[in-house]
Amino acid sequence: MSTKATELRKGMVIERDGDLLLITDYSHATPGNWRAIIQVKTRSLLSGQTGQFRPAAGDPFDVAYLDKKRCEYLYRESNGDYMFMDAESYEQFPLSHDLVGEAMSFVRENASVEITFHDSTPIGIELPSTVVLTVAEAEMAVKGNTASNTKKDAVLETGFKIRVPLHIVAGEEIKVKTESGEFHGRANN
Repeated sequence: MSTKATELRKGMVIERDGDLLLITDYSHATPGNWRAIIQVKTRSLLSGQTGQFRPAAGDPFDVAYLDKKRCEYLYRESNGDYMFMDAESYEQFPLSHDLVGEAMSFVRENASVEITFHDSTPIGIELPSTVVLTVAEAEMAVKGNTASNTKKDAVLETGFKIRVPLHIVAGEEIKVKTESGEFHGRANN
């Protein structure tokens, strides 16, 4: 599907020079009787690189068709790839560490996540804003330190290291913000 530069919007994904570009910022100005000035900032979904360009108002762009599927994380292979299974077709496929990045620090085995596909090729993983994970290891709290807003180190079941309040102990389930990797609170049972 082709669209003009004036019809582009923030959040759209376009195909340009063999790359998928997410539009992160878009501005369209028409100063006086001059031609329109369009400024587009993008981030590549394949490489993660950011960039910007100024298209002419009538330049055509191909809008990418992206499909999101609910998939289940199975396990990590010895070569570092992560194995997932499509929840509908039960088809298994690997995703490289380069593609999923640090997002796997918040995904436990057998958890459901949304994976974005382009032409049946997986290109990214989408996490909820918070996830519930179990604390595997936590330092012991020192008696008398509980009155202040002091935090201690803890390791989650996925191996992710986090700072938690002193009252959190090993074996407890907590909520973690996936955007920042910060403690969000105790999980409600």
